[in-house]
Amino acid sequence: MKNNQQVKAKKHLGQHFLTDTNIAQKIADSLDYNATEKILEIGPGMGVLTQFLLERAKETYVIEIDPESVDYLKTHFTSLANHIIPEDFLKFDLNRVFNGASFSIIGNFPYNISTQIVFKTLEMRAQIPQFAGMFQKEVALRICAKEGSKVYGILSVLTQAFYKAEYLFTVPPSVFNPPPKVDSGVLRLTRKTPYQLECDEALLFKVVKTAFNQRRKTLRNSLKSFNLSDNLKANTIFDQRPEQLSVSQFINLTQLLSNDT
Repeated sequence: MKNNQQVKAKKHLGQHFLTDTNIAQKIADSLDYNATEKILEIGPGMGVLTQFLLERAKETYVIEIDPESVDYLKTHFTSLANHIIPEDFLKFDLNRVFNGASFSIIGNFPYNISTQIVFKTLEMRAQIPQFAGMFQKEVALRICAKEGSKVYGILSVLTQAFYKAEYLFTVPPSVFNPPPKVDSGVLRLTRKTPYQLECDEALLFKVVKTAFNQRRKTLRNSLKSFNLSDNLKANTIFDQRPEQLSVSQFINLTQLLSNDT
């Protein structure tokens, strides 16, 4: 196991270095390496997960914003060679590296940007068949939540519209340096086949976000900005609150709005 004191964890980057190689191996094993040849790890730090990816994947890339970690990886993982991307995942155009090719995402994600990582994945869903990683436990549970749950929301619906979401296991704070103040949770997303929806996908994003921004209101009230016709407003689906609707019902709702004249 790598010496976990060689790179200092930086609070402003949300770094908590995983120190347990058994958990790193379990995370690595959550991907199907036959589904895609290229793997992108976000925020590898000192490579506790990277070492297992290099054993399993045909081609491993890492993206790391911390220069100290980049230097560490270059020194300790010479086989990564030109596969270290010293950039901010959220700002970097990944097709400068992948050029439209398919790749899967994995990582021990910084809590402060984890939901943004998921939204960027959704934007690039045509290229990303699978995704696995560690989040703050409550965020992982939110992504995997089903309708009727108090934590079911925008992230749940939009992720599950395109991916099968599975909560895999919980990770305690004690296996990180420094330890976070909360438990972590590992999940896996597997893209649905087909993943294209039978509705206007951009409109679905707008409908879901608008509905949950006023989650205590019925859809008839929260979706007023869509200028619903009287005929459409009479549909009983509008008597419900957003957390009561399944993903497929949100897709049906989007179809109804598209056809409303």
